[in-house]
Amino acid sequence: MHNHGGGGSESILCVFLRSNATVARLLLACLFLLLFPYPAFAELFGQVVGVIDGDSIRVMHNGRAKEIRLSGVDCPEKRQAFGQRAKQAASELVFGKEITLQTHGIDKYGHTIADVILLNLNRGRNTRWDLCELDC
Repeated sequence: MHNHGGGGSESILCVFLRSNATVARLLLACLFLLLFPYPAFAELFGQVVGVIDGDSIRVMHNGRAKEIRLSGVDCPEKRQAFGQRAKQAASELVFGKEITLQTHGIDKYGHTIADVILLNLNRGRNTRWDLCELDC
């Protein structure tokens, strides 16, 4: 049996990956993401069926209402100063509308954190910027 440099029964792929550690790590990471996609980063579609306060809404997705916390927005709660105004502003922007959610994870209360995109009305603009312009 001839030994051709690196152990005889080693595949060419193993030799390549061992000599190119960065490429091997990148391939392994891609394989991991393909086999175990992280559910916190997704794009969902639905209709806003409720506004809880200025930075939390309910969206109907796959037949059930899902509570969503707007990413990057921290409005006063309903009982705090300007809380009702923040809720009203959010309602005027999104209630009853079809939206796209770009999710970013789950908060400590189990609510999905997401960017809310109104594609038809805002030309793909993130709702957080509209709330900021209203000073909410």
